[in-house]
Amino acid sequence: MSKAHNLNRLAYFAAVVETGSFTNAAERLGVTKAVVSSQVTQLEQELKATLLVRNTRKVSVTEAGQLFYTRCTSILNEAEEAFNELSQLTEQPVGTLRMTAPNDYGAAIVAPLVAAFRRQYPDCRVELYLGDDHSDLMAGDLDLAIRVGWLRDSTLLARKMGGFRQLLVGTGDSPLWFDDIRHPNDLSAVSFVANKALPDPLHWLFENSASETVSVKLQSDLSIDSAPAIMAAVKEGAGLAILPDYLVRDHLASGALTHVLPDWHLPEGGIFVVFPASKFRAAKVSVFTEMLRQAEKRRGRG
Repeated sequence: MSKAHNLNRLAYFAAVVETGSFTNAAERLGVTKAVVSSQVTQLEQELKATLLVRNTRKVSVTEAGQLFYTRCTSILNEAEEAFNELSQLTEQPVGTLRMTAPNDYGAAIVAPLVAAFRRQYPDCRVELYLGDDHSDLMAGDLDLAIRVGWLRDSTLLARKMGGFRQLLVGTGDSPLWFDDIRHPNDLSAVSFVANKALPDPLHWLFENSASETVSVKLQSDLSIDSAPAIMAAVKEGAGLAILPDYLVRDHLASGALTHVLPDWHLPEGGIFVVFPASKFRAAKVSVFTEMLRQAEKRRGRG
């Protein structure tokens, strides 16, 4: 093919053959007779062949036209099936849902949600990749990425699902020096387990209900790049740490961990779903995204 052809003209030609006239074809397609005639004429000029013989009483199909019509119907039927298949993809979750999420949030929130998604939609497969690096959505053939914290790239197609609080916690077997921590400035001499995955893990800004803010630099002899591992170390008495509420909530409720300085607050982060640059999203993506939004809504009320 030396040049691109307008494939829409196949539908005009097929409609004339099937209805027997330009007038009937125009009525089927919802256009004027002149439009149908013009499209068929241009198609014949492109093919350099006579497809239809026109007279005042009827339209006849030439031998070349009949051969071409047979191929046209095959092409048009394939196109219709493609549209129907896509329509099903946008209405009912099917296929494989591929996503990535941070290690801690992925294990605590996403993995149980994936199990619920699979129970509800057993025809769907799910591939969940956990890691704290920001995977390239297009290069990794991913349907979505879940990001926690603060989005660094404002050009991303992102939707906020919810948020989380950062909490200063220590072991539930509170040592006596917990009683001496009444203000953020008292933390400067306390053992702290730093999160190496953060860009500045030792500097923190505390704020109370009176809008008083205090910037604190903590001291650390232990740095770990995994929030669940930090929590495990804290529970063994390694020191205090700042961890997200979704990770420590159950441990606070059970008494395994203690919320230190509960009257002082740290900057809150967001839970985001980031999408590839695409105009349409398959049902599997839309449905899981809504399930995550509802899960975050329930967690926020808890």
